[in-house]
Amino acid sequence: MYSLIGRAVIKARWVILAGVAAVFAVGATWGLGVFDEFTDGGYVSQDARSVRDAEAIEDEFGSIGAEVVVLFASDDLTVDDEAFASGVTGAVEDIRGIDGVEGADSYYEVLAAAPEQAAGLASEDGHALIVPVSLAGSSAEDRANEFTLIEEELRDAAESSGLEVSLGGGAAVFADLNEQVQHDLEIAEMISMPILLLIMILVFGALVAASLPLLIGGMSILGGFAVTRVITEFTDVSVFAANVITIIGLGMSIDYSLFVLRRFREELAQGRDKRTATMNTVATAGRTVMVSGLIIVLSMGGLLLVDVPFLHGIAYGVMSAVGVAMLAALVALPAVLYLLGHRVDKGRLPWRRDAQAKTDTGFWHSLAAGVMRRPVLVLLPVLAFMALLASPMLDMAFGGVDERDMPEDAESRVVTETIAADFPGGDQEQFQVMVAGDEAAAAAAQAELEALDHVDAVRPAAAPTGDAVLFDVHYDLDPFSADARGLIEDARAIDVDGAELYITGGASDRVDMLEAIGDGLPYMLGYIVIVTMVVLFLAFGSILLPIKAVLMNAVSLGAALGVVVWIFQEGHLSGVLDFTPSGYIDPSNLLLMIALLFALATDYEVFLLSRVREEWDRGADNRTAVLRGMQSTGSIITAAAAILIVVVGAFAFSGITFMKMIGLGMAIAIFLDATVVRMLLVPATMRLLGRANWWVPGPLGKLYAKYGIKESDEAPAAPERTPVNA
Repeated sequence: MYSLIGRAVIKARWVILAGVAAVFAVGATWGLGVFDEFTDGGYVSQDARSVRDAEAIEDEFGSIGAEVVVLFASDDLTVDDEAFASGVTGAVEDIRGIDGVEGADSYYEVLAAAPEQAAGLASEDGHALIVPVSLAGSSAEDRANEFTLIEEELRDAAESSGLEVSLGGGAAVFADLNEQVQHDLEIAEMISMPILLLIMILVFGALVAASLPLLIGGMSILGGFAVTRVITEFTDVSVFAANVITIIGLGMSIDYSLFVLRRFREELAQGRDKRTATMNTVATAGRTVMVSGLIIVLSMGGLLLVDVPFLHGIAYGVMSAVGVAMLAALVALPAVLYLLGHRVDKGRLPWRRDAQAKTDTGFWHSLAAGVMRRPVLVLLPVLAFMALLASPMLDMAFGGVDERDMPEDAESRVVTETIAADFPGGDQEQFQVMVAGDEAAAAAAQAELEALDHVDAVRPAAAPTGDAVLFDVHYDLDPFSADARGLIEDARAIDVDGAELYITGGASDRVDMLEAIGDGLPYMLGYIVIVTMVVLFLAFGSILLPIKAVLMNAVSLGAALGVVVWIFQEGHLSGVLDFTPSGYIDPSNLLLMIALLFALATDYEVFLLSRVREEWDRGADNRTAVLRGMQSTGSIITAAAAILIVVVGAFAFSGITFMKMIGLGMAIAIFLDATVVRMLLVPATMRLLGRANWWVPGPLGKLYAKYGIKESDEAPAAPERTPVNA
């Protein structure tokens, strides 16, 4: 197959280059428009009870929450001053006149009609008040989009009051998140790109060669955005997909490019012409790239088995970016290399050395030899160390995302925290309950709700409709706590004759999300493990190596997640990393990390084992094949890991805490995988397994011979094993 790909690349090289130019053109214009199509993604399914109950309440009472909260404040005036009152009253009238605004609650009108309901609209010191604004969209997504269209008009109307004005509420939070995502991408690029270029110059010692991975990286990001925009026509995609597409698309495309480039230059250094070098590169490094890309793309499909829409959109985005990166490295880069030939080394720097094919000496060979002399003495302490890193997972607590995930100076966060600190009842949590039934049933349900533990008050939230009554249930729990979720479950369990209860808000969505995760997680993990093992078997024709790879992945994943819990849940290093710890880990983000890290943990194992298998097929014994594979791939895997750490680590500077967590968590996992696992665990376990590494029962051997992902369609002859002393 790869010989066909190699010949096709050479023959269609100019068409391929035209395609590359088209990807850049479409991605840089139409593809970047995907930012306007992103949504919050949805943390619970449309079939979840919290969503269905919210829709029923909205059908009966209309929009019950304010999508926008306008905060008016003054250092000198109070809400009782005529200047303050006239300014707000005029601004509210202007706000009501904006297309897309359904209503705005004026403090002064509420005070005149129902004084008890106005208490929470004015601050305790009397220098600020809030105006809840409802938007006309038929769904939360529509209302968030509506806000982006009228934000400036809304702000101008509010500022006509002459008072200090800030915008908060759910729609404002989403707008701030979208703006922060784009800002984070710019910062990440400013930080990572110069470092990446420097690393690649050091690795390749030639300016042309060093620039090619960045070319492929840019193509992967823009291509990923273009494909993702197509996907947004069929399903919602979270705004955070942009960051993940950039992280994975850039990182993997550069990694893949490094291996393809390295192999091409090795082929040229051995005296082969550019045609043969291109063919051999596609057959060897191209095969490795395809195996790695398939594992990542297929593994991300596991997120689709968990009914959390937020994860689905990001999974599609990652699959798009990695798919483009894989094709770019397998097709576009070889076409460019064929055209360049030896000119790939243009801009050669003084310290540049020619690519060497020596595999029986060197640092990596010596390191692996030392490990393989005493494999058990290496294996046990390393596993104990990794278990220690993983131990904080035992205290993991699941929560959610709130304003603390935003930068401290984000306007929507400031408004939320100001209301909580300065307004009566602003720090009190609540959820809504609609009782569909007659007056007696509503009274009975209210009594049952008031009797629940931790409930402080149950108050009417709107005028009864005749068919239903709506209550605000105030409680004194952390909304992310297990007790808060238990309160929602207790409220749902209330059974009143002649009435049906509909519950939304508070922890209700987290109850449904955790239920969806609990139902889907076993299927997701089982799918990812099976996919990984099947692809690795087809790539290496071994039974034990895929099992070992999965176990090594679990070790590095557990250690990385343990460090993440220690930092982001327990709050260690929060000052250094500039975030506000909540004491919880969001479970949806945890699942995203598991899928990403498990897939990426296989990456360097694939790169290493591909070279080991190559040596094994040439006749080396197991120990020698491992030593040569380590020496051949050691420096390039180290460079690839350093580059990927720079790419993902740049998002540690993100203003959004859970993006910071994902970036740092991935950087930790990659570091552990490229050092502890690759340098110590892999050679130690392969030494202990010996020839069993390559054992395969007869029927599966035939399956591998027929369908294996091999460099050549011809089955290699059984080689003589020629050990090399080290």
